[in-house]
Amino acid sequence: MSKHEWDALTETEKAFMVSAYEIGCLASVWGDLDETDRSRPVSEVAAILLSLIDRGWIEVRRIAPWTSPCGTRKGFQPGEMVPRDQLPAVLEDPANWEYPYDRDWIGELTLVETEAGHKITHRTPEEMAE
Repeated sequence: MSKHEWDALTETEKAFMVSAYEIGCLASVWGDLDETDRSRPVSEVAAILLSLIDRGWIEVRRIAPWTSPCGTRKGFQPGEMVPRDQLPAVLEDPANWEYPYDRDWIGELTLVETEAGHKITHRTPEEMAE
């Protein structure tokens, strides 16, 4: 089932799914889009992402701080989910699609694959055997 659904995705949808699988920041998806998609208005690209969210395959979360259990390493992790009713406005803001070079990563948007999305990006044992 996942191979069939994966093959049915557009290249842009695949770029979002890969970014979510990698728990990538929203800005990182631009590097996976072709020139045509990169030139689209943010609202059009956001609509594609929203369709994947509405299928239950991706969540948009805010980046939160992370500290290792021993307390010696620090980093980032997916934090609070952005509520669905807020997503259109959040995703249509071009600033949310830019790397935060001059600001802290905490609070930036990251894409996270859901359990249902995992079934799209990973082949079943039966598919692997084919």
